[in-house]
Amino acid sequence: MSMSWRGPTSPLPAEINPRTVFERLFGDGDSTDAPTRMARLENQKSVLDYVTGSLSRLRMTLGSGDKRKLEEYLEAVRDIERRIQRAEEQNATIPLPHIDRPSAIPDDYLQYTKLMIDMQVVAWQTDMTRVASFMLGRDGSNRSYREIGISDGHHSISHHQNDAEKVDKLIKIDELHVAMFAYLLEKLRNTPDGDGTLLDHSLMLFGSSLSESNIHTHDDLPIVLAGGANGQLKGNRHLVYPKETPLNNLFLNMFDMAGLPHVDGFGDSTGRLANL
Repeated sequence: MSMSWRGPTSPLPAEINPRTVFERLFGDGDSTDAPTRMARLENQKSVLDYVTGSLSRLRMTLGSGDKRKLEEYLEAVRDIERRIQRAEEQNATIPLPHIDRPSAIPDDYLQYTKLMIDMQVVAWQTDMTRVASFMLGRDGSNRSYREIGISDGHHSISHHQNDAEKVDKLIKIDELHVAMFAYLLEKLRNTPDGDGTLLDHSLMLFGSSLSESNIHTHDDLPIVLAGGANGQLKGNRHLVYPKETPLNNLFLNMFDMAGLPHVDGFGDSTGRLANL
């Protein structure tokens, strides 16, 4: 399952390896050292210049189907070019916090999740990206949470059939996920950004596509919005909307807060949420 898509037919696969995430954001060096990063960026630029020229010549020889595939590939190349440009601007204006390149995927869930969150915060802080999505628990995953004393698989527990022991274990897993979201918010609140903090200038959504995993209930979702969204979001409220209101309605509001061009619909949306 992909949470992000480049287009109707082009999913963006999730990256679960923190080492790969680090290398994508900051290069393949051992840390975020600025001079070393700039040398690597110059090398990347020369390779991309060569590839782009070759692809332009190839385009003239292709049919419509292959041209579409080529355009998808070129968009990936342009994405790399944009990241290089951002990194160059960043090196000139914003000193990067020192981060060492991760060596592997930690087995411990808390260590792994905090590491991934830390890199997301630095990516926002340095303007490497302004949007990120992160699954705290992947759909269908049957991982165990031995860190909190649960050896059963998460997905198996989620279909608890009202068994009290399984429900209790599921609650503990949910509490762990919420604690990780709180860790992210605390990191954002403690990171200065302009005239406030990253939390003041961000909009974070936390939740699930199901409200009752036992029977796959998809309405009355437990969704949390956090952050100031540059003063556009009023917090400390519990808002209730009519049954069967699509979650995509909320996304339309979030698009507006992010300053995206106006869109009338998204997925199964039926309109924007009122009183948000």
